[in-house]
Amino acid sequence: MTADTAGPIPSTWAPLRLRVFRALWIATLISNIGTWMQTVGAQWLLIDQPGAATLVALVQTATLAPTLLFALPAGVLADAFDRRRMLMAVQAFQVAVATVLAVLTATNHMPPALLLTFTFLLGIGATLGIPAYQALVPELVPRPLVPSASALSGVSMNLARAVGPAIAGLLVAGVGPAAVFAINAASFLAYGVVLAFSPIPTTDPSELPERFGAALRVGSRYVRHSPVVRRILLRSALFVVPGSALWALLPLVASRRLGLGPGGYGLLLGALGVGAVAGAFGLPRVRSRMRTNRMTALASLVYCIALLALALVKQPAVVGLLLVPAGAAWLAVLTSLNASMQLFLPSWVRARGLSVYQIVFQGCQAAAALVWGAVASQLGLVKTFLAATVVMGFSAASVRLWPLIDTRNLDRTPAVFWPEPIIEGEPDPDIGPILVHSTYTVPAERQEQFIEAMRWVRRSRLRTGATRWGLFRPGEEPDKLVEVYLVTSWAEHLRQHTGRLTGSDQFREEAAGAFAEGPPVVRHLFPAEPDV
Repeated sequence: MTADTAGPIPSTWAPLRLRVFRALWIATLISNIGTWMQTVGAQWLLIDQPGAATLVALVQTATLAPTLLFALPAGVLADAFDRRRMLMAVQAFQVAVATVLAVLTATNHMPPALLLTFTFLLGIGATLGIPAYQALVPELVPRPLVPSASALSGVSMNLARAVGPAIAGLLVAGVGPAAVFAINAASFLAYGVVLAFSPIPTTDPSELPERFGAALRVGSRYVRHSPVVRRILLRSALFVVPGSALWALLPLVASRRLGLGPGGYGLLLGALGVGAVAGAFGLPRVRSRMRTNRMTALASLVYCIALLALALVKQPAVVGLLLVPAGAAWLAVLTSLNASMQLFLPSWVRARGLSVYQIVFQGCQAAAALVWGAVASQLGLVKTFLAATVVMGFSAASVRLWPLIDTRNLDRTPAVFWPEPIIEGEPDPDIGPILVHSTYTVPAERQEQFIEAMRWVRRSRLRTGATRWGLFRPGEEPDKLVEVYLVTSWAEHLRQHTGRLTGSDQFREEAAGAFAEGPPVVRHLFPAEPDV
C-alpha cells in the first residue's frame, strides 16, 4: 500500500542539514529520552506495591489514555492556533507537572494513585503536543524532504526507547526514581527553550476558518465514510492489542522471571529500541521487496516468537536477543500503517485523520495494557503471554481476511474542478443548512450504471462535508436522476469547492457523469427563514 511512491529517496539524514529543524529534532530527542526515563521510573516505583501487575500496567494506561480524550481536539487546535506558541504552552505545563512529581517523590509523598494521576497529566501534555509538532515539520523543511523528516521522527522515538530506559535503570538503582523525574522536567524545559529562540514561522489563518465543533465533526465524518482509513485502523488495533502485552508486563518479566533489577529491565527495553532503530533503516529495502500486507503478516509472526519466548524462556540473554527483532517488527507494522494514512489522507484533513489513528493506536495500547495486567494478576505471566501469542497469531492470519486496501492507483492530490457557484448576492458564510440539488439527464439504458457509479460519489460527498445524501428519480421525468445532499453551512460547501476534493474524487465524478447527457443542472437551496 505504501509502495506507490516513486523516484529517488532523499537521505534519511538530509533534513538535519537545516539548522532550525536540527535544533528542534535534537530537543525532541532529549524530551523523548526523558519521557522513557519517566516511564521506567514510574513502573519501578510500583514494582513492590500490592497488586503490582495491575499497577505497573496502569502506568502505560495512564500515559496513553489521554489520547482517547484529547487527540482529536488537539488536531483541531493545531490547525487553529500558532503551533510554536501552542507547543511552548504545552512544554510549560509539562515542566510544572514533572517538577512537582519529582519533589513529592523525593520527599516520600508519592502514593500509587497520585503517581498515576501525574502520569495521566503528562500524557495529556504529550497528546496535545503530537499533532502540533507533526503539522509544524512540513513548514520547516522543503517538501521533498518531508518523508525523511518523518522518518527521523521515528528514529528519535526509537533512539530514546533504546537509551532512556537504560539510563533510567541505572539512575533508579543508584539514586532513586526522583532523579529520573527531575531529568524529565529538565528535558521539557530544554525543548521549550529551543522553541522560544528558534525562528519558526507562524501559522497563517485559513481563509475559511472552521469552528471547533464543526471541525471535530468533519474529521470524524471523513474517517467514518472512508473504507481505506477504517481498514488501516482495524489492522492497527489487531496488532497493538496483543502486542501491548509485551510493553505492559516486561517489568514483571524482568523482575520475577529473569531475576533482573532496574538496570536489566532498562537493557531489555534498550534491546527493543535497538531493534526498532535497525528496522527503521532496513524498512525501505523490505518495502521494495514485499507488499505491506505480506510484511504485516510476517512482522506479526516475528512478534509472536518474542511473546512465546517471554512465556517459556528464562535466560536473560536469549530473551534480550529475541526482543531485537520484536522491536523491528513493532516499528515495521506501525510505521507502515502510519505511512499508509499519510499517503491516503488529503492535506485538509490529514492532522485530524492522524489524530484518529493515534486514538486507535494509543487507546488500544492503554485498554489492552489494563486487560493484560488484570489477566496476569489472575493467571500468571506464563499463561498471559501464551494467550497474547495466540491472539497475535490470529492477527497475522487475519491479514488474508481483512487486508489493507490497495491505494496505489488513487490520485490523492488536491483537485479544484467544480464550477464556481453563481449565486445572486453574497450569502452569509454561516447561513445553513444548504441543500445542493443536481439534476442529471440519463437515458434509461444507462441508468443502472450511473446509479452504481454514484455510490462512489456518495462517499466523496459525505467525506468532504455533506451530512446527508440521496439519489432520487422524479416520477414525472423518467430520464432524470436527482442528487441531493445537505451541507451544514454555505462556508462548508465553499470548502468543498476550493480544497477538499482530490484527483480520485474528480475521476469518480467524471466516471459517473459519462453516463449522463451533459453536465448536471445544479441549484443551491438556502433556508427560507434566517433562523431555520
